[in-house]
Amino acid sequence: MQNLSIVEALESSEFFADSFPNIETWTAWKIFLKSVYGIELNKNELEVFQECTQRESVLPNGFSEVYCICGRRGGKSKIASLIAAYEAILGGWEQKLSPGERGWIFVVSTDKSQSGIVLNYIRELLSHVPDIIERELSDELHLTNHISIGIKTCSYRGVRGFSTVGIIADEVAFWRDENSANPAEEIVISLLPGLKEGGRLVGISTPYARYGFLYEQFKNFYGRSDSDTLIWRAGTKFMNPTYPDAIINRLVKRDKVAFDSEYNAEFRSDVANFLSEEIIRAAMKHAPLPYDQTKSYYAFIDPSGGRSDSMTLAISHREEEKIVIDRVEETRAPFDPSSVVQQFSTLLKSYHVYEATSDRYAGVWPESAFSKEGVVLRMSELPASDLYLEFQPLMAMGRVELPNDERLCLQFQMLERRTRTGGRDSVDHPPGLHDDMANSAAGAAYLAAQKAWWDEATRESMMPVHRWKKV
Repeated sequence: MQNLSIVEALESSEFFADSFPNIETWTAWKIFLKSVYGIELNKNELEVFQECTQRESVLPNGFSEVYCICGRRGGKSKIASLIAAYEAILGGWEQKLSPGERGWIFVVSTDKSQSGIVLNYIRELLSHVPDIIERELSDELHLTNHISIGIKTCSYRGVRGFSTVGIIADEVAFWRDENSANPAEEIVISLLPGLKEGGRLVGISTPYARYGFLYEQFKNFYGRSDSDTLIWRAGTKFMNPTYPDAIINRLVKRDKVAFDSEYNAEFRSDVANFLSEEIIRAAMKHAPLPYDQTKSYYAFIDPSGGRSDSMTLAISHREEEKIVIDRVEETRAPFDPSSVVQQFSTLLKSYHVYEATSDRYAGVWPESAFSKEGVVLRMSELPASDLYLEFQPLMAMGRVELPNDERLCLQFQMLERRTRTGGRDSVDHPPGLHDDMANSAAGAAYLAAQKAWWDEATRESMMPVHRWKKV
C-alpha cells in the first residue's frame, strides 16, 4: 500500500475521497486528524488546535491516546471509522506483526448495535479497496494483510487476550455495565497492555455527566501541554458547519442544559453521582444477619412480574442511632412470581414480619399474592426517587449499615441524581441498568428510620434539599 498520511488518504480518490464528497466541510476534522498523527499545522490550523485543546503545539509523533469530546451530529462516527480503516490498510501493521500473528482493531461501544454503526461506515470506506477484504462476518472484517476489525461491547471480559493495533472507544461517556461501576476504565486498562507500539486508542464521544472515565480524562489532561494524552473538545457546529441552525435553536429553547451538553460539548451540570463508592463501602459492615428476637424488623419489597426485572426484598431494624439492613435478597429474571412470593413470605415470617411495604409502582397483584401467604403488603407512600433522597442523608451521616454485597454496591454506585429547575431533585438508574436491590435497601432504611431521632442541626446540615419527615 502507498505511504500516505491519513489526510492524504482522506483526499485521495483511490481511497476515501468518495466517502467525503463535500470535503471543505470537514476542515476542522482534518485539523483534528493532523493533530492526532503529528502532522505539521499551518498558522490557521494551529489556532484551531489551540482553541480545541488549550495546548500550544502538536507533539511531533502525534498522540497514542486521544479523546475527542464533540457535540452530537458533529461527524464523530465517520471520523472514528476513517481512523480504523486507515490504520487497517495504510498503517503498515503487516510489517510489524510476527509470522502467523493477526492484529486487531476494535470498535468498542455500549452495545453491538451502536458499534455496528461505526462498522458499517468502515465497510463503506473499505469498499473503495475491495481486494483488501478476505472475509466478512456480521461483526468482523478480516483483511488480506492479517489485520482484522471487530466490534465489542463495553465489557472488559470480551477484550482481553488480543494483539491490538488500534482501539476506537465509541461514545465512551455512556458505557454502562451491570457488573462494573466504571467499565470504561477497566476496559482501557485491559486493552492497553495488548496495544502494539505505535497503536492508538481514540475515544470519541458526546459528553455526559461530570463524573466517570471520560470526565476524569478531561479533568486530568485537557490543556496539559506536558501530557501525551490529547483532549480535543468542540461543539457540533464547529466540527460540522452544515448542521441546521433551526434544530439547534429549537433545542436551546427547550432545554439549555441538554443543548450545552449535546451540541456545545459541555459536561452536564445537572447530573451527578448519587453516592460515592467510599460512602457505600464504608457502610458495608456485615454478612446477612439472622433473626434476633430482641429486634423489631421492617421489610421493603420491589416486586417484578419475572420477565426482565429482579424481585428483591430488604429487611431492616434500628439500633439506637443506626439503621441496619440485615439482608437484601434478589431473584433475577426470568422466574415464576408466585414461587418467589412464597420464598419471600417464608423469609419474612422467619423474622416475625407479617406486614411489608412495596414499591409504589408495583401494581395490584403483589398485594393479593402476598396476602395469600399471610403477609400484608402496603404500597409505599413515596416513589423510589424520594426514597433515595431520604436515604442519602442517612448514608452521609454514617447512620446506615449494609450487608457486604457487590451487586448492591454497584447498583448504588450507578444511581444518578438530577437537578430539576424549580423542583425537587430526582434519583434514578441510567437507561438499560437496574436498581431493584438498591430500591429495596433504601426503602427498608426509610421504614426503620421513621422513628429514629437525631440532633436537629446534624439532620439539617446533611439535608439541604430534602427535609426529614418525622412520624
